[in-house]
Amino acid sequence: MALLRISSPHAQRAGHRTSWVMQMVILATVPGILVQTWLFGFGTLINIIIACLTALASEALILLIRKRSVAFFLKDYSALLTAVLLGIALPPVVPWWVTVTAVGFAIIFAKQLYGGLGNNPFNPAMVGYAIVLVSFPVPMSQWLGHTSLTTSGETLSLLQSLQAIFHHLPSIDGYTMATPLDGFKHKDLLDSEAAFNTLPALQAASVNAWLWINLAYLAGGLGLLWLRIITWHTPVAFLAGLLALSGVFYVIDPSHFASPAFHLATGAAMFGAFFIATDPVSSCTSNRGKLIYGLGIGILIYIIRTWGGYPDGVAFGVLLMNFAAPLIDYYTQPRSYGHSKAKKGLKVGEDK
Repeated sequence: MALLRISSPHAQRAGHRTSWVMQMVILATVPGILVQTWLFGFGTLINIIIACLTALASEALILLIRKRSVAFFLKDYSALLTAVLLGIALPPVVPWWVTVTAVGFAIIFAKQLYGGLGNNPFNPAMVGYAIVLVSFPVPMSQWLGHTSLTTSGETLSLLQSLQAIFHHLPSIDGYTMATPLDGFKHKDLLDSEAAFNTLPALQAASVNAWLWINLAYLAGGLGLLWLRIITWHTPVAFLAGLLALSGVFYVIDPSHFASPAFHLATGAAMFGAFFIATDPVSSCTSNRGKLIYGLGIGILIYIIRTWGGYPDGVAFGVLLMNFAAPLIDYYTQPRSYGHSKAKKGLKVGEDK
């Protein structure tokens, strides 16, 4: 009988080394990065460069302090992947020091403080993102709008993007606007139809821009599935949870709640489902566990989007389910070879 050898979840995928897996995930983000650059200018690329330099420097510093091989651990590309994910998640014109803070905190405190790759209980990129979102809410809300809806009527050039990130661009307000999720969340007393007809952030051009971004990350995510780097369980359950709960409330009151299509097409739905929630270290490892884990994230995202204090809830949804991942795995263990039943955990009053 052939037995499946299973090592640490982050260490191998279909027989490939960790560095190859990380490189393929980075490569899968390229379609989304290109679409974001096409729609919003060079800010995302600049963020990624700053993030990568910060990640490498932070990881090397801590490895030196821990007296570990710098070259060996940097070659696994995990720090670069964290940097790329954060560079994508941050607004394109966020000040450079926000990016440095997010990445530095992610690498030093959320990863290396726990012992490095394979030991971190929380997704490092989302820890860094959550820290700067809570600490610097104003710059974290400066997203760029579609050129047909902004007062400037054009995309930021490379020079303007550099000025906005490293110094100050006086005319930046002419390029920024609320995201569709932010616009819908703060529609106040307007019903859904009136909001979509009047608010700039909810116009077709704005919503379609985010739709293209989500489709690009969906394409990259499907590539990861095809390469068998991730499994379908987490992203499908993630999107199903978001779709189901938004569908229920939309049926109950479509004048107040957004449609399921709106929730899937805007924000970080696809990026979160395929690139964030599937982190092999901080997520569940069993297939049943992945389904519960992804479903929980999707539900939490809808709750935060609808009743929470932030327009999107991917970071907080993922981090909250990171807390639950070990418990979920404990109760969803597959049947061990030679045993008739899978372990279900201890019952009350049962001896260990």
